[in-house]
Amino acid sequence: MVTVRRWWNRKGLQIGLLALLVGSAWILRQTQGGLLLEMYQTIYQGITRPLQMLQPGPTSEERLKNAQVMELETRIADLESQNQKLQDLLGYVEKEPLSARPIPARVMGRSADHWWQQVTLNRGANAGIQEGFIVKADGGLIGLVESVTANTSRVLLISDLKSQVGVTISRTGAKGVLRGDSSAEAVLEFYEKVPNVKVGDLISTSTYSQKFPSGLAVGRIKSLDLKKLPASVAKVELFPPIRSLDWVAVYPKLENQEPQKSN
Repeated sequence: MVTVRRWWNRKGLQIGLLALLVGSAWILRQTQGGLLLEMYQTIYQGITRPLQMLQPGPTSEERLKNAQVMELETRIADLESQNQKLQDLLGYVEKEPLSARPIPARVMGRSADHWWQQVTLNRGANAGIQEGFIVKADGGLIGLVESVTANTSRVLLISDLKSQVGVTISRTGAKGVLRGDSSAEAVLEFYEKVPNVKVGDLISTSTYSQKFPSGLAVGRIKSLDLKKLPASVAKVELFPPIRSLDWVAVYPKLENQEPQKSN
């Protein structure tokens, strides 16, 4: 008995340490190191949280001032953007002959339900705008004024499903009717069964149009279906940025000189 006790006194600490090491290794293996990671995170948070609490954050007054500064910076950036767009439009207007200079107007209303159908402008009869006036933007034709109040105008866009525009292929003179597709593209139905046309051809309003003067840029051919019945059709990429209209130019209607056969 005395011998066993002496042996335990000499080897007991070593055996205990070995058992602790083996048990720890087994736990780490079973938990895939999760326990050790959890212990590390607990210790780290216990050290860093008091330090973070010692760092002063912005006061309510400072947060309010920062919000006000950000609001002012946003308004300034918007005003600078609008000013540049207006200057570009006025520069474009000044290039027109004095007798044919358009009326600048800004899009002030647009319904999400009718995004591709119509827009409302911030100028109307008091500015000289009348029903039937032509509306253009950078890139070309965007629509027709269909109703007017004293200070507003409603414009039917060429992307509206009801819109029909007589157009011609600039390269060959092939003609057809452009119909809106409620998107940045439109559908062109040709009068000829097999028109002289190819992808990339430019399109403008034709002399046959009853609502629009000839020669207004509209877009370009994006794709063709020459087997479509009863007439060939094409997908047209519209030039004007109808998706994001802002400033526009409103023109009095100019009559075409040739006989009129289409819209």
